[in-house]
Amino acid sequence: MAWIKTLSPEEATGALRERYAEAVRRAGRVWNIVRLMSLRPQQIRDSIEGLYVTTMYRPTPGLPRAQREMIAVVVSQANRCHY
Repeated sequence: MAWIKTLSPEEATGALRERYAEAVRRAGRVWNIVRLMSLRPQQIRDSIEGLYVTTMYRPTPGLPRAQREMIAVVVSQANRCHY
């Protein structure tokens, strides 16, 4: 398994501390997928606020949000990912 240096919420300062606080407000905790980007706080913002929010929350033609959420659950289950 690959090892990637990450910073815990206790070690976070500055922009990373802000990104972690946003993660806690959004999801109740800082998940490992967010911690993987801890050395680049702007990447957390771009990834979560850009790609994730756009994909899951903004209205788009095609699939409604409920179906997008169901697809995410099925993919996570297939990948044996608990979050």
